[in-house]
Amino acid sequence: MSTIVWLRHDLRLADNAAFDFAVQRGGPVWPVFIAEPDGPWSPGGAARVWLHDSLAALAQELAAVGSRLVIRQGDPLDVLRELQAETGATALAFNARMEPAGRARDERVRTSLATALQIKVGNSSLLCRPDRIATGSGAPYRVFTPFWRQVYASLRQHPTLPLSAPAQLPAPDRWPASLTLESLALLPAKDWPMGLRQQWPAGAAVAHRVLAAFLDEAVDHYAVARDFPALPGVSRLSPYLHNGQISPRQVWHAVHERAAARGALEPSERELSWLRQLAWREFAHHLLWHFPTTPDAPLRPEFEAFPWCDDEPGYRRWCRGETGFPMVDAGMRELWQTGLMHNRVRMIVASFLTKDLGVHWRRGAQWFWDTLVDANLANNTLGWQWTAGCGADAAPYFRVFNPITQSQKFDPDGAYLARWLPELAALSPADRHAPWLASPLVLKAAGFELGRDYPAPMLDHAAARHAALARLEQSKR
Repeated sequence: MSTIVWLRHDLRLADNAAFDFAVQRGGPVWPVFIAEPDGPWSPGGAARVWLHDSLAALAQELAAVGSRLVIRQGDPLDVLRELQAETGATALAFNARMEPAGRARDERVRTSLATALQIKVGNSSLLCRPDRIATGSGAPYRVFTPFWRQVYASLRQHPTLPLSAPAQLPAPDRWPASLTLESLALLPAKDWPMGLRQQWPAGAAVAHRVLAAFLDEAVDHYAVARDFPALPGVSRLSPYLHNGQISPRQVWHAVHERAAARGALEPSERELSWLRQLAWREFAHHLLWHFPTTPDAPLRPEFEAFPWCDDEPGYRRWCRGETGFPMVDAGMRELWQTGLMHNRVRMIVASFLTKDLGVHWRRGAQWFWDTLVDANLANNTLGWQWTAGCGADAAPYFRVFNPITQSQKFDPDGAYLARWLPELAALSPADRHAPWLASPLVLKAAGFELGRDYPAPMLDHAAARHAALARLEQSKR
């Protein structure tokens, strides 16, 4: 007996149902990663860099337990058939994908190979399968809070411990041919990703260190600190969760272990405020599972004919972080340089694109998809439709974030602005939020010239808000 383990967004050994099945079954294990042909939502530039480093880390992890990673390229069904013929494997194990294309691909593989191989499909990417959570009437949830209540109650009633990592993976006598990681050409030719790679060392061991540091140093302050981008108030686990270098069940269990260590039966309210964010990830996948067209179409059908603006120059300035609104520009430059953006700032920049500029939310979703190291179709879709007001649990369209007051409230010392817009560092913290409102004498004393050192604002926010509300009224007619 031998088992092929097909790896995708589950690049770890521990709490991996596919590896657990293969080890329990006995016989050689063939871990394989298949680089698939590009499609509409293939990994973007930042995600490809992250995938390269994640696969390298997994290969080291496999080597430590006597195994190796086989890399192939092509249509997964064809490649898996080839591997079965080459290895004589009698079983195939993989963890389910939740996005529409992945679900369709999994079903095609399962049905096509079921007569030749024993098939095991696990769930290692979510706490709860999306098809097993429903309202009292059996409908999918469209509001987060009742969804969270059911998920939390379900996990309390049926707690499950994370699966242990195998101490050893049985190796075959002869390994099949494998591509090199470099041959996948996941890294761009330019040196753009160097800052990103320094920010995000890959691997399961790193993921657990990041989690441990957050639980030791920041989780008790998370409920407040999470909104202030200059503070180390968030976990920074999202890229590791996305590629499966840590599982949500491992995270959930770690928080409950922390509570138990101090003699508590349940996590504290502070800890639960963070676990709710883990549940938002679940909610995003729940929505994508039940409403698979939402990456391209609004969940609320009345927004199908919304009069979005075709402002290509404005969109380009937004992408480059050259809007003249410091909080927007700081976020966009953080994104470009590190592959991540603070969640509060994500809402601000998304509101600016969809409300101030009136540009379709899909344009923003595509840019985030290409530049986020944690680019996840479910989360990305939920976030953009939430801000645009056309999705589930949506902020009403008439809620328009003011980038100046948001900056003043959540970066009062201007530290985040100064970090990502060093050209503003010479200004006082109060003047960094809106340099064009500062006294000309103050700007001159600082050696700062608006339009030379930093762009003037590309629009009047009050007028842009008025125009956004007018578009909403037009869509109703």
